[in-house]
Amino acid sequence: MSLAVILSMFMFSLSMSISPGPVNITILSTSLNHGFIKAFPFISGATIGFILLLICVGFGFSKIINTYPIIFKSLEFLGSIFIIYIGYKILSSKPKIEIHHNNSIPNFLDGFLLQWLNPKAWIACASGAALFSAPNTNAPFIVFICIYFLICYLSLALWGALGEKLTMILSNSKRILLFNRLMGFSLIFISIYMIFSIFTFK
Repeated sequence: MSLAVILSMFMFSLSMSISPGPVNITILSTSLNHGFIKAFPFISGATIGFILLLICVGFGFSKIINTYPIIFKSLEFLGSIFIIYIGYKILSSKPKIEIHHNNSIPNFLDGFLLQWLNPKAWIACASGAALFSAPNTNAPFIVFICIYFLICYLSLALWGALGEKLTMILSNSKRILLFNRLMGFSLIFISIYMIFSIFTFK
């Protein structure tokens, strides 16, 4: 395997993992409100969930999706509803840094499910599998999975660290409340747009 291919794997993984999306927005808000440690289970769930999805798609599940496109449409709809739920959890977060247990904190399972119900995650997995699979060997795809796991974990952790740093800027409850509303409504808006797209675009 050439160095150019490995670099392409790194760049693909980084661009997909670091760019803003429902998972990143949730991590940013959770870390801001509850600290990086409280956000880490969600980060871990999102990373592991995505990698397992990548493995399933890369090793044949994509064939089922292509044969029965209604499955993907159903996933899009369920994913949109779940993202609305995550947006609501952010909207309902208290406008202060919580250092105790709070049931509204997105957890490992939330992160895991968000990836499996996120159409963008499916598209990223399908694209990556198509780009870095070889016809006669699984070695390149296995290398890609390992690289993606590392890059995804680091990228999501970076969003968590950024959220914690924002506590210095958003130092009072009114600013944090405004931030929570902005992040929560952003997720809900994305979800509504996704639902609208399902029923209006072919």
